[in-house]
Amino acid sequence: MTIHNEHPFLQPESDRDPVRRLRGRLGGTVSLWTTGPAAGPRAGLTVSSYMVAPGDPAQVMALVDPDSDFADALRRTDVAVVQLLEWEHQQLAEAFAGRFPAPGGPFRLADWVETDWGPRLATSPSWAGVRRHQGDVVEAGWAELVVCVVEHVELGNEAAPLVHRRGRYQRPVP
Repeated sequence: MTIHNEHPFLQPESDRDPVRRLRGRLGGTVSLWTTGPAAGPRAGLTVSSYMVAPGDPAQVMALVDPDSDFADALRRTDVAVVQLLEWEHQQLAEAFAGRFPAPGGPFRLADWVETDWGPRLATSPSWAGVRRHQGDVVEAGWAELVVCVVEHVELGNEAAPLVHRRGRYQRPVP
């Protein structure tokens, strides 16, 4: 077995997409978007490409994989919970991104609280209940731009936000 200093499947630098590399340098707090009724099928997706736009109404916009189970479920329910993840949620973020095994599904990895917008991670200190803006589907590169109106916000204390930058989770410096 060989230990590599960098990712063993990393493309040569000359073959890497410069726009994707630019986006990776932006970094930001990782969010988890969830939707679905308590008795019905739930779906969720880890999202790090999103922004909050203040205003009346305030909006949250995200780049979402249009082929994901979450995108399909959001089109059916029109509501979601956007929760900000903490360092302790790293494996959960990986599970909802489809990169960590989750026997029985990622919703079995944590405790959830039912809200009017879908399941909320019980240990997420800050979250928003949002409603999908009804309009044309906008393609943004490989993703779909999802625009939601913010209907409810709860803010808690951040202990250690989960930050994603340059393809890795990073522990924020206090």
